Amino acid sequence: MGEEGMTSDAKNTASPKANPKLTLLPLIALIFYEVSGGPFGVEDSVRAGGGPLLSLLGFLIFPLFWSIPEALITAELATSFPENGGYVLWISSAFGPFWGFQEGFWKWFSGVMDNALYPVLFLDYLKHSLPIFNRTIARIPALLTITASLTYLNYRGLHIVGFSAVLLACFSLFPFLVMAVLSIPRIRPGQWAVVDFKKVNWRGYFNSMFWNLNYWDKVSTLAGEIEDPSRTFPKALLGAVILVVSSYLIPLLAGTGALKSDPARWTDGYFAEVGMLIGGVWLKWWIQAAAAMSNMGLFEAEMSSDAFQLLGMSEMGMLPSIFASRSKFGTPTISILCSATGVIFLSWMTFQEILEFLNFLYSFGMLLEFAAFIRLRIKKPDLHRPYKVPLQTFGVTLLCLPPTLLLVLVMCLASVKTFLVSGAVILLGFLLYPTVIHAKNRKWAHFTTEQSVGHSDNDVEGHPIVLEQHQEVADEASVSLLSDVSSLKTEPVSEIASSGVSKLE
Repeated sequence: MGEEGMTSDAKNTASPKANPKLTLLPLIALIFYEVSGGPFGVEDSVRAGGGPLLSLLGFLIFPLFWSIPEALITAELATSFPENGGYVLWISSAFGPFWGFQEGFWKWFSGVMDNALYPVLFLDYLKHSLPIFNRTIARIPALLTITASLTYLNYRGLHIVGFSAVLLACFSLFPFLVMAVLSIPRIRPGQWAVVDFKKVNWRGYFNSMFWNLNYWDKVSTLAGEIEDPSRTFPKALLGAVILVVSSYLIPLLAGTGALKSDPARWTDGYFAEVGMLIGGVWLKWWIQAAAAMSNMGLFEAEMSSDAFQLLGMSEMGMLPSIFASRSKFGTPTISILCSATGVIFLSWMTFQEILEFLNFLYSFGMLLEFAAFIRLRIKKPDLHRPYKVPLQTFGVTLLCLPPTLLLVLVMCLASVKTFLVSGAVILLGFLLYPTVIHAKNRKWAHFTTEQSVGHSDNDVEGHPIVLEQHQEVADEASVSLLSDVSSLKTEPVSEIASSGVSKLE
């Protein structure tokens, strides 16, 4: 379709972009909270692993085969497509808008499920000292109040969320450093090797490992809000990998090495008890306060990514333009409210149910991302890649193989209930796409259609959607994770006349 002028509505929604962009340190903190938020919730890995050994080995080995490959792929694709929407753009460019829409729906739904965990985790920590939160009459109002308060903070601005995440990360991790220091005289290394294979719950173990080490790609949905993404993204991802792995291993080494406790006691919130046994009541309360602060950061980071993903899909024409409307703080108001509503409806589920459901949907999305990554290497070798994984196409295929096998394993271990629920969500996504197309054709809602200047050989049903920045980049011109990429600065997408985001018609 031909190029159209920008509508007044589009100008109004674009104006808040003058708000401050995210810089390196806040981005590291946001990635940290997208993936981890600290050791809160890793206790289940000790119980499911039948002792400390499998838990410690998992957080040493899984990052090599899962976290690092996913972070590298995210760095390459997020810098190649530096717009809000992230992986929706990647999939659309590789496989067309239908699969881009499915990716967006699956990831948004799994993200909302993930966000429903954090108020639950918060109350799980509090109930150790305030048993009233075990009762429904207190638990439901608390969940609603927490969700509403944190949603409002998210509404106030992404840059506020970013700097808040930095402060929250410092506060949340410091008590574990204190606990680690206090535990040193009591450490018995032999206790780290304890494992009872008869008590190993492999499904729970792999789900716990997977959940605590995934979502590296989530922050790509904020790419349009980041200052100089081609430089900032790779450095932020490297810093976050180191921070996440350290935040898991140090507390686990301290707690399991200093205490000879039954693995069955290692459930959600148990680190508060570990703190009391090592340092006293004051450390228990400090860890509980840190858990509260950490869950704030987790909620805010996830909410931001989910909301800006909907905004990006709206800007591509995949959703009605109302999802791209911004507040005076530059935040996508309707998208935030939509994500918050989903959190409220899902927060009644148990921790393990939410964990398994979101892992299954997330696995589907990641398999599609790995396929898109390899396809774009083959199909678009000249795509401008400010950061490029320093491997040829065969090498990156091998890089994707271990995490792909892990994804398939996690999905195979799912329960029948998870298969049924996830299957229903996937089917819903298949039905929503033609519904959205029909709504647009019938003009039941306003859809963004400007800047439709690109073209794609993945035109599906006449609805091209792709972000292309064709610039000659030799396949062997790979750059290291922290190398200077100043010579490969990406031109702003809005200034590229011959390419851009082709909208869903």
